[in-house]
Amino acid sequence: MQGDAPAHPAHGSPAGHHARRDRPRRRCAGRGRQLSARPATTADLEPLADLAARTFPLAAPDDATTESLAQFIEENLSAARFAEHLADPACDVLVHDSASNQGSIDGYVLLVAGEPDDPDVVAALTIKPTIMLSKFYVAPDAHGQGLADQLMVATLAAAEARGAASLWLGVNQENARAQRFYARQGFDQVGTKRFQVGDRLEHDFVLQRALRRR
Repeated sequence: MQGDAPAHPAHGSPAGHHARRDRPRRRCAGRGRQLSARPATTADLEPLADLAARTFPLAAPDDATTESLAQFIEENLSAARFAEHLADPACDVLVHDSASNQGSIDGYVLLVAGEPDDPDVVAALTIKPTIMLSKFYVAPDAHGQGLADQLMVATLAAAEARGAASLWLGVNQENARAQRFYARQGFDQVGTKRFQVGDRLEHDFVLQRALRRR
């Protein structure tokens, strides 16, 4: 379920390219305006964990158990885990501030640089070097406002800034909404992989999109 869709739709997601406290908002090359997404800071850890816990179940299969979802959230989407991502130079964490709820966020992205070690993913990908869109989520009450498209612009800019030639993700095979979103964003299905959620083994499609090299 990596690259989950804007929950809705990655599991999902974009120098020093990891998040830093003093980094300014990114600008998209060739555009004279600031992107709505910004690099996350340590002040975002609790809002990130809250949003992740609310949105991850929305991208899960209908038959996913409450216990397996809770286990995954506890092990992978806590404030402590996001703190690790912020400190990791291989990670980019981007967030979008909520316009209606000050101090909260309504979208986030996690990108992880480096070549994959999952043999199914390695066999599927055809464009390298690559970067993984690990998480890509939008709060349910922000759907239909174009936020997912804005986040994808920021995601692509961050991935391209790292020099990646492609962006890849895994999306649950039952998440048709996410698959439509990623297809619209230029991703192609190139393979399949498995994804562990608690004690359940889920099945993902591997999606890939070519990037512009800088």
